[in-house]
Amino acid sequence: MTNDAAWGGPDPLREGYDSEAFHAIDRMREALTARLTGGLSPASLALSMMDWSIHLASAPGKRMELADKGMRKWGRLLAWLASSAMSPEAPPCIEPLPGDNRFRDEAWRRQPFAFLTQAFLLNQQWWHNATHDVPGMTPHHQDVVAFAARQWLDIFSPSNIPFANPQILERTFHSGGANLLQGARNWMEDVSRQAHNQPPVGVEDFTPGRQVAVTPGKVVFRNHLIELLQYAPATGQVLAEPVLIVPAWIMKYYILDLSPGNSLVRYLVSRGHTVFCISWRNPSAADRELTMDDYREMGVMAALEAIGAIMPGRKVHGTGYCLGGTLLSIAAAAMAQADDDRLASLTLFAAQTDFSEPGELALFIDHSQLHFLDSMMWNRGYLSSGQMAGAFQLLRSNDLVWSRLVHDYLMGERTPMIDLMAWNADSTRMPYRMHAEYLQRLYLDNELAAGRFLVNGRPAALQNIRLPLFAVGTERDHVAPWRSVYKLHFLTDTDVTFVLTSGGHNAGIVSEPGRAGRRFRVATKPQHGKCLDADAWSQAAIPKQGSWWEEWAGWLAARSSPELVAPPPMGVPGTIHAPAEDAPGTYVFQR
Repeated sequence: MTNDAAWGGPDPLREGYDSEAFHAIDRMREALTARLTGGLSPASLALSMMDWSIHLASAPGKRMELADKGMRKWGRLLAWLASSAMSPEAPPCIEPLPGDNRFRDEAWRRQPFAFLTQAFLLNQQWWHNATHDVPGMTPHHQDVVAFAARQWLDIFSPSNIPFANPQILERTFHSGGANLLQGARNWMEDVSRQAHNQPPVGVEDFTPGRQVAVTPGKVVFRNHLIELLQYAPATGQVLAEPVLIVPAWIMKYYILDLSPGNSLVRYLVSRGHTVFCISWRNPSAADRELTMDDYREMGVMAALEAIGAIMPGRKVHGTGYCLGGTLLSIAAAAMAQADDDRLASLTLFAAQTDFSEPGELALFIDHSQLHFLDSMMWNRGYLSSGQMAGAFQLLRSNDLVWSRLVHDYLMGERTPMIDLMAWNADSTRMPYRMHAEYLQRLYLDNELAAGRFLVNGRPAALQNIRLPLFAVGTERDHVAPWRSVYKLHFLTDTDVTFVLTSGGHNAGIVSEPGRAGRRFRVATKPQHGKCLDADAWSQAAIPKQGSWWEEWAGWLAARSSPELVAPPPMGVPGTIHAPAEDAPGTYVFQR
């Protein structure tokens, strides 16, 4: 024992052990709390509510404004009620917000349901005023409180209450209550499936390799983290440069190879492209120490090495979706720093590189919430698919939660299962260390946009990328808002072609030619061209009808070698790149 330790000085070894033990107690408490809160940090919500209540209590002018608005809304409601009593065709005093389809049916325009609808919408508008523009309130806390108020209001929406919903009442009357009986059966079936960890009803009709993910191909490389799929050619000759697809590891890869009619992979091979695609492993607790750099090295870089062995000397069109696009942009920046020129172009689907304005998903990401998630993942070794699905459902609770409750349980019907919904139910986990790094370094610290994200000790600077870029944003994206995706223009010094397409984060990307109602805008900023802000770009971009896939296919062809070549072999027999199982491989079936 040293003299310092003998006289009560610090014992560094013992102090480290004691500190870690105390931290473990806190982590275990938070992990247990997470089971009761669904992974949401009570402290984060409490801080937001305190911020709102303290600043509102300190703002007499704001309170007077809210009182005045409340009286005006009551006046509007009473005036409308009087006019509607005289004329049933009187226009409503307030309309639902765009995208709110709860009260679109004509039955809601009859009394007393029209009164309930108008009162609810005015109340909803008042609470929006009450939770916004409170002087001195932190913007993030404002967003959290407004979101919580909206969720609470939606619980008591007339559309969710059986005796206040005219469509439910009419169905119940005509069926003699059979809809409620069938709804109860639907609910019990769903609860039973969830308790037994079974997928939703109808998912069994969309099995990878049978109904979805059926484009012919082979597994040509496998390591602990990925299977690399090479797809069989569909044309006699192909473009010289292959396409590598890097999907997000938060999802199964076959979002891009769904049914034959809406498979992006099948579309590409039909256009003469040689396509490779990464299929990620579904990590377990044993993979808890996998890092973001492991995903870069064992994922993107390992796939490029395999393609180089199969197609020597050929450059690759790198394509990334969502988190896969963010990872691919990091890999491309690191390759540019190291003078690695194996990429021919870079395409990003709904992928963010600047996380300063990440949209509604930021509601679940602050220092308190991140610490809470970190403890939960530390305990499990991963972030569960159910936790991620719950967060996404809350962002669109009217569409994904309450509308299903009404349709399946109160109307007694079943929402038909489609391939995209079945894929969405086939979710994955994320390893502890990688996801903690991702949230801290990208979402909270925004290291990639700031040029502080290090790969092998050197910054992965997006400004070093000199490849032609093609980026896609979707109009109704709650995960990667298009204005956030658009910021790629300000972070790179190269030609950028940007597409803004209709739809959301998934349906906007799965946008096959021939689907009715599809539209997009497109514009290219040359390397030395002027950068417009997102709204100015939207006004200036060329609007087009149809699928953006055709625009991208033309863009790829223009940046490929002009001469067509014979299709490459499927893998390299006798090596680690020898063709093995048929696509979709084995990792896609991991649960």
